[in-house]
Amino acid sequence: MVRDPAVAGRFYAAEPAALAREVDGFLAAPAARGPALGVVAPHAGYVYSGAIAGAVYARVDVPAKVIVLAPNHTGLGADASLWPDGGWRTPLGMVPVDADLTAALAASPLVTRDVEAHRREHALEVQLPFLQRARPGVALAALCLGHLRLRDCEALGRHVAAAAAAEGALVVASSDMSHYLPAPDARAKDGRALERLLALDAEGLYDVVRREEISMCGIIPVTVMLVAARLRGATRAELVRYGHSGEVTGDDRSVVGYAGVVVS
Repeated sequence: MVRDPAVAGRFYAAEPAALAREVDGFLAAPAARGPALGVVAPHAGYVYSGAIAGAVYARVDVPAKVIVLAPNHTGLGADASLWPDGGWRTPLGMVPVDADLTAALAASPLVTRDVEAHRREHALEVQLPFLQRARPGVALAALCLGHLRLRDCEALGRHVAAAAAAEGALVVASSDMSHYLPAPDARAKDGRALERLLALDAEGLYDVVRREEISMCGIIPVTVMLVAARLRGATRAELVRYGHSGEVTGDDRSVVGYAGVVVS
């Protein structure tokens, strides 16, 4: 089963050579690469958030296998939808679905093998060209997550931790930050969420986002990633870069925030 691109030509270049040049330019950010247990990377159009995503992947030795956790923007499918098999095609080629990782995640009673949640969802797709250029031949397990209670995030995080540990996989949480606020307000709200994220406080992050109505679309993927990373012994989270769409458009009146974080 092949998942074809849904946003090529809109969120990123559809022509292979142009896309490779674009992504390689973002990955050229000067950085010392190292191992990581998890990352947070944004998923807007590359003109807005590509530099932040590239700065994250430039810091990480991407292993042969990754688990990508993305929010469900469309509302389609199950609350925890796992792409079952086959691969994901991008203009750069095919990213195969890893059978072992996928089977390990499917063992969670919260997870449903489902393709509908993934059909039009951009948040997972836009991570793949970065992974393909950072680690040619990379394979993935793909989870699209809707609303989950904190206790469900914790339970799913345990399965993600076990699967990632067994396969040596990196866990990628796809998320943007505050949406459509004046830039100073977005930065302030995002700062409160990032404070908890950088403290590796999954429960605190989930709580502050809900309590203060921070429109961080990937709160569920990031919470699950943090739970999994802590279980695997994470001791540190680093904010690689923060920015917002107004830095590109020149209009700070209504922006979307983006953060790149590496957890190790």
